[in-house]
Amino acid sequence: MTEIKESVGTMLGLLAGYVGHRTVATGLRTGLVAALAENGPATPDQLAATLKLDPFYTFAWCRAAYGAGVCDRDGDVYALAPNLATVLLDDTSPAYVGGVFKVLEQPEIFDRFEASLPTGERLWWDGCSPEFIAAVGGTGRPFYRRLVPDGLGKVPGLKDKLEQGCRVLDTACGSGHGLVMLANAYPNSTVHGVDGDAHSVDVACRTLAENGLQLKVWDSPLEKLTVDEPYDVVINNISMHECRDIDAVARNVRAALKPGGVFVISDFPFADDDAGLRTVPGRVMSGIQIFEAQIDDQLLPRRVYDDLLARHGFTDLGFAAITPMHALTWGYA
Repeated sequence: MTEIKESVGTMLGLLAGYVGHRTVATGLRTGLVAALAENGPATPDQLAATLKLDPFYTFAWCRAAYGAGVCDRDGDVYALAPNLATVLLDDTSPAYVGGVFKVLEQPEIFDRFEASLPTGERLWWDGCSPEFIAAVGGTGRPFYRRLVPDGLGKVPGLKDKLEQGCRVLDTACGSGHGLVMLANAYPNSTVHGVDGDAHSVDVACRTLAENGLQLKVWDSPLEKLTVDEPYDVVINNISMHECRDIDAVARNVRAALKPGGVFVISDFPFADDDAGLRTVPGRVMSGIQIFEAQIDDQLLPRRVYDDLLARHGFTDLGFAAITPMHALTWGYA
């Protein structure tokens, strides 16, 4: 039987996590984390002067950041803890998680969920703010960074096919950063994108233009996906779980592939048992589920994709764990 002291300790741990999260999010929004990363160690007074912040408030933030492990300190001089400049600020790094703090603070997550809890009113991407979509785009980039090229290199035969040149479709391409990575990594291949949200398609087109690329991108729900010419590779990055009908999507993807073409699903591997749900990755993904519920879906255990692909005639199935929160599943048409 759990002692009451253990229960109190568990709840205090949750409170400490919340304080740490808000401390990091505040530091990201106000530039405190960036200032420590760019300018090096500083006293609270120096940080306040640099950023035009109140010195006493800045001192309070620094002390909270030290308590959360965000900062180290020597006397009254604070320094960003090792690796956190990359982990919190470098959105080109596969290790970047700074965007998750921004996403979880958006009203579309907990605020809207709580307000809609009595009614269960659903949401879709076109009802989300541009700020939320931008924040989600930021969290998706590390998934692409891990996917391109190293993750795709784990799929048998795919590296050579992409380097030699083939037709690639990125489904649910979002803000287009994955399209840029794919086009730059595999210049001999033809890369196209499709997304079910018109705003995201507009953002993707701007992203491509900013990077000097002209790629075909169009707006279509994946449940209604059709193509004019089949593809050698179809990719779905952290969006398969959001599809309203994953069976319809799997059928459409198989129809969109050439014989021998490959479908690569890159997604969160949600916990498949109680023990997994109580791990740190499981708990973070449970928070993501709060938003997913509002768009009428939930993250899926990785094994579900094995069953899905087998059900629709894909063969030579395989999978690879990239991180505790990122896994690949693939199958050949």
